[in-house]
Amino acid sequence: MTIRLYYNSSYVTEWETKITKTLERDDGWYVLLEESAFYPHGGGQPCDTGTINGVPVLDVISEEDEVLHKVERLPDGTTVLCQIDWQRRFDHMQQHSGQHLLSAVCLKLFGAMTLSFHLGIDSATIDVERPELTLEHLSQLELEVNQAIYDNHRIASYTVSEEEASRLPLVKSPTVTGNVRIVEIENVEYNACGGTHVASTGGIGMIKLLRTEKIRGNTRISFKCANRALKEFNDCLGIIGKLSLKFNTGKEDIVARVEKWEQEEKQILTEMAALKEQNDSFVARELLERQESGLIAHQFENKPLKDLQSLAIKLSSLTNNPVLLVDLTDFKVVLSHSGRFERACGAFFKEHLGEYGGKGGGSGTMAQAGFGTLNEVLAFYEFAKAEFRSSIS
Repeated sequence: MTIRLYYNSSYVTEWETKITKTLERDDGWYVLLEESAFYPHGGGQPCDTGTINGVPVLDVISEEDEVLHKVERLPDGTTVLCQIDWQRRFDHMQQHSGQHLLSAVCLKLFGAMTLSFHLGIDSATIDVERPELTLEHLSQLELEVNQAIYDNHRIASYTVSEEEASRLPLVKSPTVTGNVRIVEIENVEYNACGGTHVASTGGIGMIKLLRTEKIRGNTRISFKCANRALKEFNDCLGIIGKLSLKFNTGKEDIVARVEKWEQEEKQILTEMAALKEQNDSFVARELLERQESGLIAHQFENKPLKDLQSLAIKLSSLTNNPVLLVDLTDFKVVLSHSGRFERACGAFFKEHLGEYGGKGGGSGTMAQAGFGTLNEVLAFYEFAKAEFRSSIS
């Protein structure tokens, strides 16, 4: 049985102990220690990392009464010096204690029980038993949970018997039998938990709520604590600073400037659409005048497929003759007619595209296709032009 040092103190970062066993499994080597402060995966909290006699610890898992340490290679000797990656451990302590506090305040304010907790690399989440939390609720929750941090409630962990645990006002009944480890936030809550925690709520630093989403009728709250929250603030401040420079205005006027910019962009897009429509009319008139053998066919450079389709529709509304347009930049072809021509555009493409490496399809009056090379699209364009001219003649 491994003696778990983190049960007594989450602040143990270096200790000497003995290797009691080594295991070789399909995924690598594992070491068992007499005493371990390495926290294994569990309770929504990731494992610790660090070194055993200088050998990196890659993963830590719990199996019954033992803690198994997956190592890069087997350490030398039987008595070893173990070291925890403190930055990772302390971050996990802050996030996990922050979760306990956030869950307790959420239960107090809204009667919303926490159903699950996940501690990710970037942020953490809790799922609470409530269908919705409004912005007003979140603001109230954030203010109160941070006030509890400033009040610096003591956080203690200790082990009690099942009988003693039954007399405590636990948030929910423990899932383990026998002795139960309790994490108590003084004057806030009692919780059965095997994780690592800071010594007082002040060690959480701060909690910033990020967003909510609905999950199976409940609400998921994303949040960050301590340095994660500070980094989030600095990242947002950096974005605001860049926007202030871009719009040459103070941060308080950025939203108004963006809204003005959106209105200007809408006006420009409207004007561009009108100019494009006007230009299409000129191009359509010119193509109608230049059509040969009852077929309108033309090659374009840098004309997007959507614009090709729009022009083809306009031309088809002005003539009963088929329209064949190609863009030589993106290797796209469009074929259309008014519906009075006997050959179906989609069927024609389906029958012949494969011969030229093209992919596409369409209806009886409109079809479009794309090709991999310029030679392929030109070959199909010339073929289609010849086929339709022969059909017309």
